[in-house]
Amino acid sequence: MPSGPDPRAYDLHALRDRVLPEREGRVDDSIPQLEDADPDLCAIALALPDGEVRSSAQGDAPFSLQSAVKPFLFALALLDTDGEALDRVGIEPTGEAFDAIKLESGTGRPPNPMVNAGALLTASLVDGSDAEARADRIARGLAAFAGRDLEVDEDIAHNEHLLGDRNHALAHLMRAEGSMSVGADEAVAVYARSCATLVDAETLAVMGATLAGAGVNPRTGERAVPARVARDVVSVMATCGVYDGSGRWMRAVGIPAKSSVSGAIVLAARGALGAAVVSPPLDAQGTSVRGRIVSERLSEDLGLHSFAER
Repeated sequence: MPSGPDPRAYDLHALRDRVLPEREGRVDDSIPQLEDADPDLCAIALALPDGEVRSSAQGDAPFSLQSAVKPFLFALALLDTDGEALDRVGIEPTGEAFDAIKLESGTGRPPNPMVNAGALLTASLVDGSDAEARADRIARGLAAFAGRDLEVDEDIAHNEHLLGDRNHALAHLMRAEGSMSVGADEAVAVYARSCATLVDAETLAVMGATLAGAGVNPRTGERAVPARVARDVVSVMATCGVYDGSGRWMRAVGIPAKSSVSGAIVLAARGALGAAVVSPPLDAQGTSVRGRIVSERLSEDLGLHSFAER
């Protein structure tokens, strides 16, 4: 449990004003919609265990989940395979870029579910007889985490699929290694659509709070996934969620999190709250520059670091 002040009294507006002058980082340009993102977008939101959601200015500004969807794909794969997904994907950090063309030596498995190879595989493991059925299952699963139905930006989904050359390469490699059973193009299409799901900071904070609350959505009171699934997902977020910056993240921030090239970060402080930050300019590891600063500040000010002295 947090040892700092009541998050209901925390001034999110002042924190946002504090980080807005930061000009480091570069907006992702992998698809046109990301390249055109407003570099001045900056929003912070907290979702508390009783369902209260607090946010700064722009807390309702929409953006695509991109890699922030990965913990939730992992959760759905664990749920739908009754845990078998843990045998199909590794859980170790890689020290590599998120889209590295690399699988586990000897097994052909993706190294963990927080890199692109792992997310392509977990998206292929959710229930569904074909790509459309799996995409529908993912949409329903994400809605349970969010507490509301979510839309998909079809243009983003199209460009993620069309321009995702490295994802296609990873899917074909996993097919060749026998670790992926669905077609490569089908796997990329399902993953691209999940990345193109639109949220805002308030909604993403609720999704983080659902993981932090052992799988129960704090707004609806409904269980999205079993507690064990939430535990496993948050554990892997802690070790792998910020790619090759995960060790530095856990030392400085100490909250399991998942970063995203849209500039979004979702955080799950177990038993305390969910949080989300979005600001598109990224550092070399693909993590929001302002988002990292905000996360460090929230951790310090609210006493959320997992290993801080209580």
